[in-house]
Amino acid sequence: MRSEFVAAVRRFNRTVTQRVGALDDEYMASGRPLAQARLLWEISPDGAEVAALRARLGLDSGYLSRLLRALENDGLVTVGPADQPGGDARVRAAALTGAGQAEWAKLDERSDEFASAILAPLTEPHRERLVAAMAQVERLLIASMVVIEPCPPGDPRARACVRAYARDINRRFDGGFDPALSNPVHDEELIPPAGVFLLATLNSEPVGCGAVKLHPDAPAEIKRVWVADTVRGLGIGRRILRDLERYAGERGWTTVRLDTNRNLTEAIAMYHAAGYQEIEPYNNEHFAHHWFEKKLDGPGQPGEQPPQRTSSRRESRRDP
Repeated sequence: MRSEFVAAVRRFNRTVTQRVGALDDEYMASGRPLAQARLLWEISPDGAEVAALRARLGLDSGYLSRLLRALENDGLVTVGPADQPGGDARVRAAALTGAGQAEWAKLDERSDEFASAILAPLTEPHRERLVAAMAQVERLLIASMVVIEPCPPGDPRARACVRAYARDINRRFDGGFDPALSNPVHDEELIPPAGVFLLATLNSEPVGCGAVKLHPDAPAEIKRVWVADTVRGLGIGRRILRDLERYAGERGWTTVRLDTNRNLTEAIAMYHAAGYQEIEPYNNEHFAHHWFEKKLDGPGQPGEQPPQRTSSRRESRRDP
């Protein structure tokens, strides 16, 4: 990782934490620190399941419990079984009390005032530049929060992604998509050592997937690369593709190939940009119009080197 990139991110983090008041004992004069105020906001007047709050905010169970307890002790929140007909009694949910809803409304009003205070000193052109830059930073930060890792193809999240993939291509293919006409992909083909299924998640929610089949004595085959609309345009598909290539390369495969439909223009552009070359058909896939192949550079290729972990001793000698 380039050192100037790391330094720039650290400068940005210091500026933002100071400007938004993250260092203050009380966030926006609310009488409570930022973490409690943010949690109160996320619970909202609609309430929220505790597991969803934990995933959305990226908090461990112990810390979240302490934050909820503090809000409960202040009479702002109640925590109990989720009110769902026929639901699991073990699922817990947080709800705002009357006092909690009043404080939430104040927090909402102060948040508008605080945002206006950030914009007020700037000229209109600079406000437009700042808002546009914030939107871009937000999208890129969301991209950096997406986790891609192996997942059993029978996992409910993997199943949900494959169903979403099928719905998406059914909408886009000429005449729709009938799985019965497509070459099957069996679960056992996507379980190591036969292959792998990769799942992309954002705040523990599935937002993308991809798989590779490691054919004996034949090129590896990439299947089911899909990304949800909510994170498209953030490079997630390219990351999934790169990780699938790396997985095959690290296991000795020197070539990967895939097929795709002519209506998936974004995918075709991604494959061209990633170095794939169009080849003659290698299968009889009913819905395929294009067949691609790529030579891998060698074990562990292509892709970037994994980030190096910095020791805590070294970090202690530098500013945060």
